[in-house]
Amino acid sequence: MDWTHYRFCARWTLSAPPTAVYDALERVEDYPRWWPQVREVRRTGADTAALRIRSLLPYDLCFTARETRRDPAAGVLEAAMTGDLDGWARWTLTPHGAGTLARYDQVVDVNKPLLRRLAVPGRPVFRLNHRLMMRAGRRGLATRLRAV
Repeated sequence: MDWTHYRFCARWTLSAPPTAVYDALERVEDYPRWWPQVREVRRTGADTAALRIRSLLPYDLCFTARETRRDPAAGVLEAAMTGDLDGWARWTLTPHGAGTLARYDQVVDVNKPLLRRLAVPGRPVFRLNHRLMMRAGRRGLATRLRAV
């Protein structure tokens, strides 16, 4: 087993329609306004951005995200990631009752030296850290969607 390889999946039920959720998620530069752990997003090109994230643990993860798929009709946003994390992330949005089910999938390899050294003992803590970050993201997006 490669202890620095991670697969994550989160499902967010949101009360807004898929088009509103898609509109919010495609504006990655706005993430720091509603997702506390996304500390900084800097556009570096038409389809690329540099991100810095930090959850509860005292370390930043910095990476570049490059859009690989933007399909509003299918409700899919996908990006390749390079830097402290190498891999990909994808949002898939589907109608769910009067709202939206937002599914987030991520497959990454961790390159940050400290996290690689702590890979075996830290893995459960890193996974918990990710879950807490996703929970805060769902709350933040739900609040933002209600305000719009």
